[in-house]
Amino acid sequence: MRLGLALGYWGRGPDPGHLELARKAERLGYDSVWTAEAWGSDAFTPLTWIAAHTSRIRLGTAIAQMAARTPTATAMHALTLDHLSGGRMMLGLGLSGPQVVEGWYGRPFPASPLTATREYVDVVRQVLRREAPVTLEGRFHSHPYAGEDGTGLGRPLRPITHPLRTDLPVLLGAEGPRNIAQTTRIADGWLPLYWSPLRPDVYDVKDLPDGFMVAPMARAQLCDDVAEGLLPVKAMLGFYIGGMGHTSRNFHADLMARMGYEAEARRIQELFAQGRRDEAVLAVPDAFADEISLIGPRARIADRLPLWRQGPVTDLLVTSPDPATLRVLAELNT
Repeated sequence: MRLGLALGYWGRGPDPGHLELARKAERLGYDSVWTAEAWGSDAFTPLTWIAAHTSRIRLGTAIAQMAARTPTATAMHALTLDHLSGGRMMLGLGLSGPQVVEGWYGRPFPASPLTATREYVDVVRQVLRREAPVTLEGRFHSHPYAGEDGTGLGRPLRPITHPLRTDLPVLLGAEGPRNIAQTTRIADGWLPLYWSPLRPDVYDVKDLPDGFMVAPMARAQLCDDVAEGLLPVKAMLGFYIGGMGHTSRNFHADLMARMGYEAEARRIQELFAQGRRDEAVLAVPDAFADEISLIGPRARIADRLPLWRQGPVTDLLVTSPDPATLRVLAELNT
């Protein structure tokens, strides 16, 4: 099981410690570093900055949002950064949800998310292969554009720049069973959310292709007080389950429910919707936050880390701002 460093997206501004944390991870032997985006900082620019200050560590987006760019624009980002980094780029993509897609990007959430994802990946793959001009008679992504409001003058094009690699890895963030099943067919890897090594049956992942990456994120924190160490995990869960979606359509809450915490998930949503955010965070069960994390003293982390290796996980993407925690995980994972 390889280790990766997941930096996430910025809050109010750039984190001044992220670059040195990435360089520290590289020195410790971490295989990869990952950036993300929501509705603020983008995923590619910080990754490019990190690429310029490192030499070996692989670079991934976890995730770049599909609604933010056309598939050809995303492919251009990936092939450009792959060249500049000497072939270290991994492209992690996600569809996000209706609240972000329509509220932030001002685009309709696709009526068929699976079809939209499949077409998006198809176009990205065509760009990276550069075997022929990009063409697709798609429901959501047509190349050339064939809508009634078009000029009809579009022509199939292939990228001017020759991609460094035709097999640049494409990973997908997926939560629902059908989405996960499709991911194993069309992608090179899967970025799970809320992975619990105690409940692999929730995802029903089996018969994975050779070399397929399963790369969940997990908060890790070396500390003496487990309950205190779990607070950032609970804060994240409270926000995603309570605020990243509508009470009638929230993929994160639905996943928590499938993991055995349905009543708690609905309660978190209810409290968050009422503006009682602190109470929503406290309503997140310690047990749930604990099973998807690696929190506590060194001995406790050492006891729990083997659980993550027993299943299909190939890459553990660690979210931790603490260099000491990164060092301990590197030592324990050897």
